[in-house]
Amino acid sequence: MKFVLDTSVLVDGRISKMVQQGEIEGEIIVPEAALSELEAQANFGRISGFKGLEEVQRLLSLASSGENKITVRFAGERPKIEHIRLARGGEIDNLIRKIAAEEGATLITSDKVQHEVAVAKGIPSKYLEKERISPESTRIMSFFFADDVSSVHLREGVPPLVKRGRIGALRLEKLSDEPISAEELREIAREILEAARQDEKSSIEIERSGATVVQMRDLRIAIADRPFADRLEITAVRPVAKVTIDEYGLSASLKRRITEKQRGILIAGPPGAGKSTFAASVADYLIERGFLVKTMESPRDLSVREEVTQYAPLEGNMALTADILLLVRPDYTIYDEMRKTADFQVFADMRLAGVGMIGVVHATRPIDAIQRMIGRVELGIIPQVVDTVIFIEAGAVVKVYELNFTVKVPYGMFEADLARPVIEVRDFETKTLEYEIYTYGEQVVVMPVGAGAASSEATTAKRLRRKKAKRRRIKSVEEAISVENEIAEERGEEREAEVEVEEARNFFILHAEGFEGRNVRVFADGEFLFAAFVSRKGIIRVRKDKEFGKLLKNALKAGKRISVRG
Repeated sequence: MKFVLDTSVLVDGRISKMVQQGEIEGEIIVPEAALSELEAQANFGRISGFKGLEEVQRLLSLASSGENKITVRFAGERPKIEHIRLARGGEIDNLIRKIAAEEGATLITSDKVQHEVAVAKGIPSKYLEKERISPESTRIMSFFFADDVSSVHLREGVPPLVKRGRIGALRLEKLSDEPISAEELREIAREILEAARQDEKSSIEIERSGATVVQMRDLRIAIADRPFADRLEITAVRPVAKVTIDEYGLSASLKRRITEKQRGILIAGPPGAGKSTFAASVADYLIERGFLVKTMESPRDLSVREEVTQYAPLEGNMALTADILLLVRPDYTIYDEMRKTADFQVFADMRLAGVGMIGVVHATRPIDAIQRMIGRVELGIIPQVVDTVIFIEAGAVVKVYELNFTVKVPYGMFEADLARPVIEVRDFETKTLEYEIYTYGEQVVVMPVGAGAASSEATTAKRLRRKKAKRRRIKSVEEAISVENEIAEERGEEREAEVEVEEARNFFILHAEGFEGRNVRVFADGEFLFAAFVSRKGIIRVRKDKEFGKLLKNALKAGKRISVRG
């Protein structure tokens, strides 16, 4: 008898076992189209490609041994570019069926559609139903995960490792002294992929050259292989516990803040701190109070209730997912793992469209979560996008910030005409001001504000200390924005002079000779524009594409007199 094998049964790996058991005897034909498909998958680092090629090698070995009644040969043509382009429509499968028809052979397949089409065309076909692999029966879940194991780390040539314990107190342990082999790892990976394909509650989230991410029930599994990694590696992580929001000990005022209206909230913390676990508890809390909640995730690994739909990037793009969500109109959307600039911009767009947003970000300090927004979202709208930051550490809420927008003289400055838009970052519970965020020159300053620093009690001693503190703070700001000169010491009476403005390609250059090394204020017909520093060469450079450059451009266009005072 003659048998033609398609790609699906070669990946499945059962034909060699059937040969050894005497279930298949005769001539086995491997189509060049199937071999080409496996080669392409292997070149992209996909495990299925390697598994299929290994099965071909086993069949050739069984044929050459002489112990089994089979021969193996290759037949047919390699797919052309038009076949590859139409592969999803079944063109490569058609090449394989064509060989079976020409050879008078029986087609063996694990692809239900391939089998049905072959039967419809009168081609003898044997359908091998795929082995049913449940997530619970896979080795990764049944053997490696004990009750207290939070993650499993398997690497080719290294003994298997696990992390045990609770969040904040995890310890790495060796399961055995025996290194795990590449063959064993590939079999574990095959089980994972098959279980994910067959289980309706599991999915393959990402599949790239040398990298595959699988969400198998509550396990997030990352499979890395060459060329992406130097060796085959499987890492599986699961939530240590399902926690309700009440177990975090949140104040009644914070709970009200979450539910009283759609807000922009960042859940921040270092890796492994329990951010996603907290985000899932917030989702459950919102659902219980009648809010419609969706998630945006890649991979989709939040452990949320059945009522919550978990969305992946549509066609690999979260912006397209956001477009769909705006039509769905959820009350709240949880955006898990915001890393790239595009993530923050999508978050901002949805927030400004009126959707309550909860974003999960990595940060080592609470203020860092806000700083990650700077440069990605216009500074003036940050408080509209994010008004609350909840910082998680070792599974506990350790800090909560609220953001407010105001116009004021920043801390450490005293002249009324230095007033500017300022984002205040306050402790949510105590309302203590801890940071101010504002522009200084062309740079954004995140200035820590000490307790009691805003006090206005006037004593001579305090004035002196404030004056010194002011100089130190301004000096630190100047260093932060790469200003080369120090503030001049006491300068006596202020003076004002009209300045010439030269226009360069990307800058306006103000010639302020006589004010070298001074902080000055720039005016247009007596109206304050901005504060600046005059270099040793007596010039002020202002970028055209920044806020101050636009103010200056409008003033010049209106024919106003530009002067500096300092």
